[in-house]
Amino acid sequence: MRSNMMLLMAAAIWGLGFVAQRLGMDHMGPYTFNGLRFLLGALSLLPLLWWLKSRQPGGQAGDRRLLLTGGLIAGTVLFSAASLQQVGLLYTTAAKAGFITGLYIILVPVIGLALRHKTGANTWVGALIAMAGLYYLSVTEDFTIGYGDLLQVVGALFWAVHLLVLDHYSSRVAPIRLAGVQFVVCGLLSLATAFFIETPSVAGAVAGWQALLYAGLVSVGVGYTLQVVGQRGAHPAHAAIILSLETVFAAIGGVLLLGETLDERAFVGCALMLAGMLISQIRLRWWWKSRRDKVPSQP
Repeated sequence: MRSNMMLLMAAAIWGLGFVAQRLGMDHMGPYTFNGLRFLLGALSLLPLLWWLKSRQPGGQAGDRRLLLTGGLIAGTVLFSAASLQQVGLLYTTAAKAGFITGLYIILVPVIGLALRHKTGANTWVGALIAMAGLYYLSVTEDFTIGYGDLLQVVGALFWAVHLLVLDHYSSRVAPIRLAGVQFVVCGLLSLATAFFIETPSVAGAVAGWQALLYAGLVSVGVGYTLQVVGQRGAHPAHAAIILSLETVFAAIGGVLLLGETLDERAFVGCALMLAGMLISQIRLRWWWKSRRDKVPSQP
């Protein structure tokens, strides 16, 4: 239950974080914003890292190598996923971005097939329903998909890989340290990219300080740490279904705080995508057995 509550809090923080991510780009480019917010998130972990070091001093060289390896891999995948999401937000709404990003919970067990993870029929049923929802949400009547929506679809693949990477390493190294290393890697890669293709400025960072504080301290520092710690005590599929509620919070935040609107077609698409995400995580055999047990026996 503690792990589930941590993951639910992370979902709420990330969902509302789409609002901050949109607002922040009013003052700076997507890579500048990502670089600053992930480095700010890494700084927010310093007190926890100091406390962890005082409780667990030292550490074997092998553990440090594993931490560095895991942090580099997770940080690079996180950079790819966050970049696609942030750039995509320039061309689509926070609500649509949230729902499309949520596709990663279906992609997790699908990618798991390559890792010899078992996948039930519910995954394929949920995937088909979610794909139908994506069609209603993003594909227009002339069978084209918006550039921003397409970036979010590709980003969902990287979010799925990121979740599997964290699942692999979070049980082998200290999760807070893993979070810190991946934030630094992602932040440095983002800033390096920003200096090549954008024009970062102190004035822009100061103007967008409110969005940076939420996206850095809360969304990154608190949200991703809750994910890393929560996943340590949760099954990957269970973690994915809880984190999928991020899409609901993103839609609520976009409508209430950004004044975004969803037409009837978009509402149908969102409903189908959410249904597909939930179905993909519920074993059909368990659902059928639960219904059968509820039926009173005949005399």
